[in-house]
Amino acid sequence: MTRLLPALLFLFLPSLIANAAPEEAKRSSRDALQVCNDLIGSWRGAGSPVSGTREDKQKGFWTETVDWKWRIKGDEFWLVANFADGKYFKAGEIRYVPAGNGYRLTLHTVDGQKLVFDGTYENKKLTFDRTDEKTNETQRLVFSLLHDNRHLYRYEVKPAGKTLFTPVYQVGATKEGVAFASGDGKPECVVSGGLGTMKVEYKGKTYYVCCSGCRTAFLDEPERWIREFEAKKAKMK
Repeated sequence: MTRLLPALLFLFLPSLIANAAPEEAKRSSRDALQVCNDLIGSWRGAGSPVSGTREDKQKGFWTETVDWKWRIKGDEFWLVANFADGKYFKAGEIRYVPAGNGYRLTLHTVDGQKLVFDGTYENKKLTFDRTDEKTNETQRLVFSLLHDNRHLYRYEVKPAGKTLFTPVYQVGATKEGVAFASGDGKPECVVSGGLGTMKVEYKGKTYYVCCSGCRTAFLDEPERWIREFEAKKAKMK
C-alpha cells in the first residue's frame, strides 16, 4: 500500500493545488473594484507641473472636471471617467483583470491616443504602468485615495535604462457638491456598496446609489439589487 502513495500523490496533486488556489483569484469584478469606490462622483481637479519655477507652475496650471461612474453589464462591473477641460485626457475606464488580480486603466488622450496601463492597489494607492513602444519609456499614473472627498493623481516617467521615476505633473481633486467632513452612518449604494449619494425609490421604500450608472442598473433590475443588498447586510449581522 505504501508503494502506491507516491503514484496517487502524483495523480491527484494537480487537483489539490487547483482547489487550494487563493480565494482572491475568484473575486468578482464588483468585489475587486471596491477599492475604487472613493473615485465615484464628480471631481473638480487642479493640476500643475511638479518641477520648474513658480512661474512655470503657474503658467502650466489648469483645472478640469472628472466624472467617475460605474458601468454594469450582467455581473460585470467597471468604472468609466469623462474629463471636461482636461489638459491630457478626455475619457477613461478601470477594469479588474482576474488573471493577475490586478487592474487595467485605459485612457483616451485629447490628441486621440489610446493608452493602456496595468496596475495594482496597495495602501490606498492605485499604481498603473505602461511602456511606450517607440521610446521604451515607462510611464506611471498613481492615484492616492486620500478621502472619499479628496484624491490626487500623479504622472511620472522613467526613461529607458534609468532606475528612478521623475514626477511630471500632479492633479489634486475635490469632490463637487459634498462637504469634506466624513463620518459613520453614511448611506451605502445598494448596487456597488460605495457611498450612496442619490435616492431611488422602489415600492415605497428609499434606497441609495452612488452614481448615474448604478441608478440605471437599479431601475433596470431593482429586485435583484435589493435582494443582494439585503443578503449582504444579513451576513454582516
